[in-house]
Amino acid sequence: MSTHRRRVTLKDVAARAGVSLMTASYAFTRPGRVADATRERVRRAAAELGYRPDAVGRALRSGRTRQLGMVFSEHLTYAFDDPQAARFLAGVAEVCVEEDHGLTFLPTRGDAADADRVLSAAVDAFVLWTTAEDDPVLAAVAEDPRPAVIQGGPARDGIACVTQDDYEAARAVAAHGLRDGRAPAVIAFPLDRGREPLVGTGADLPARVPFPVTEARLRGYRAAVEAAGLSWADVPVAVVARNSRHDGAAAARELAGRLSPRPLVIAMSDELALGARQALGETRPDAGYLGWDASPEGRLAGFTSVTNPLRDQGRRCARLALHPGTAGDRDIPWSITP
Repeated sequence: MSTHRRRVTLKDVAARAGVSLMTASYAFTRPGRVADATRERVRRAAAELGYRPDAVGRALRSGRTRQLGMVFSEHLTYAFDDPQAARFLAGVAEVCVEEDHGLTFLPTRGDAADADRVLSAAVDAFVLWTTAEDDPVLAAVAEDPRPAVIQGGPARDGIACVTQDDYEAARAVAAHGLRDGRAPAVIAFPLDRGREPLVGTGADLPARVPFPVTEARLRGYRAAVEAAGLSWADVPVAVVARNSRHDGAAAARELAGRLSPRPLVIAMSDELALGARQALGETRPDAGYLGWDASPEGRLAGFTSVTNPLRDQGRRCARLALHPGTAGDRDIPWSITP
């Protein structure tokens, strides 16, 4: 005798609840179109019969997966190791919970398969972590009909951008730090997708930097340095491969022999500044530090920093991706703290 149990279908649920098949379907897919009492009757019948909606079939019928794709241009572990990246992802996740969507991570590896890997994902929309202008994933997503939003840029037709004015914020924070006559040194994010570390001066930096965040902040620092009557070409600069305390410490050690008396270490993040202070704390107690993100750790260390509410940016990116027709403020306000 066969012990195979017939799979419960939506038709069985409709019969048990005493409603049409369409009403039973709407109770799961468009609950707002079904009266509360009817919807409860359908779901009670489903529970009694052990029915579970077929998510795959529903996605095929509706053309929607109820999944938001998070395209991450960093190593996937960075999303959990870096405090600011984690805050951004928390904001994206909050909206997914509110909107009853799943979140699918789509890390890229910098190879030729990245674009196909991202475009083949079964998601309704994309949120992209900031990347370089020449990233092929950026061009592929811009041409895809699904909505897409990027944090930090680069700006691209077909992709909404949520960002702050990195140039003005960098100029303001550097000008603030240079008021008392300290000699600047810069620890910068990667210049391009190759992520090659560099130690030199402002004169050694390329004329064009494909990462828009790095490019805008370097321009802002340069404007403040030159407004203070100093030569940007002579400013010691270290470029890191990753935004981490480890890389910040390594960069500071490389710069140590180039630092002037009473140096001002201008770092593109609090994490880099914290690493630099760790490396220089004993040998250069006269050093001052500027950071970015106004993180709790940076505040505790007494850094002057730029507010960068990445959790809010994550929420705004997710909202715009899931509701592309809605108006939303894409310019994030910033301030200098403390």
